[in-house]
Amino acid sequence: MIRVEGLRKHFPGAPAPALDGVSFTLETGQLAAILGPSGSGKSTLLRCIVGLERPDAGTLHLGGQAGLVFQSFELFPHLTALANCTLAQRLVARRPRAEAEARARSLLESLGLGHQLDAWPETLSGGQRQRVAIARALAMEPAVLLYDEPTSALDPSLRREVIETLRRVGGLGMTQLVVTHDVRLARASHQVLVLDQGRLVEQGPPAQVLDAPRHEATRRLLVQEDG
Repeated sequence: MIRVEGLRKHFPGAPAPALDGVSFTLETGQLAAILGPSGSGKSTLLRCIVGLERPDAGTLHLGGQAGLVFQSFELFPHLTALANCTLAQRLVARRPRAEAEARARSLLESLGLGHQLDAWPETLSGGQRQRVAIARALAMEPAVLLYDEPTSALDPSLRREVIETLRRVGGLGMTQLVVTHDVRLARASHQVLVLDQGRLVEQGPPAQVLDAPRHEATRRLLVQEDG
């Protein structure tokens, strides 16, 4: 479970806080999409949760560490899919090679990449590279998995594949938080959170937030996305 309470972050010299008292709860195994215009605090929230930024105030309860899947995947081009998923296990978690490879193989197979264990990143499609990056993050056994714009670097034809991948990860019991501009991805989530000027202005199931928004900022955002 993720529980965020009163999170605040104000960067020096900025006219207003990047995060201004953000609070929400996400149950274990749920997928939440964070929507908001540029500069609304989405990426700052993600960076605070994963530990790349220190909030000025507020509390975070994750039940463990958070893993981050980068927008550009950041796979090592000189390592196979399997090796990409074992390196951190061996160097950081100090797992024996056999144990690390067994876990990586199981995760790659669960994400539909059992036939690509020895493939180099350059030979994989964008969607396949993303699944390797997800398997690499899952291999470190995080309590929650965070994504920064997982569909922005992909062809529109691959966006359905991304949604199916997130559903597969959810089937493993993983709690997931996704920063996105993709309304279709948001519709596939359990919860939608809308940030505006550092504040959480709306939260609820997709049918409520996307089809019957209560806040003007949400309505304005959806008009922009549809346009």
